[in-house]
Amino acid sequence: MPQVVVPPPYRGSTLGEARIPADGSTLRECFEDVGRRYPGFIEQIFDGGGKVHKFVDVFVNGEEIDREDVDSGVAAEDCIEVLAAVAGG
Repeated sequence: MPQVVVPPPYRGSTLGEARIPADGSTLRECFEDVGRRYPGFIEQIFDGGGKVHKFVDVFVNGEEIDREDVDSGVAAEDCIEVLAAVAGG
């Protein structure tokens, strides 16, 4: 079962859980599964149109995934990391 790693800024929506097993065969399905258990989580990942927020970065096994590829497949042993992008200046 894929694991979703939740960044510290988003853990308030997951009751402090940092690593959550997710049922799904795509990134979107995994995020939606976590969102069913932790309703506030899904709004932190997707905008109202179902696209990944521009300030969210997604990695699978350490490799960055394009926001448009959220419907790409994942394997049972995959680690899905969500990072909240930070602006600098």
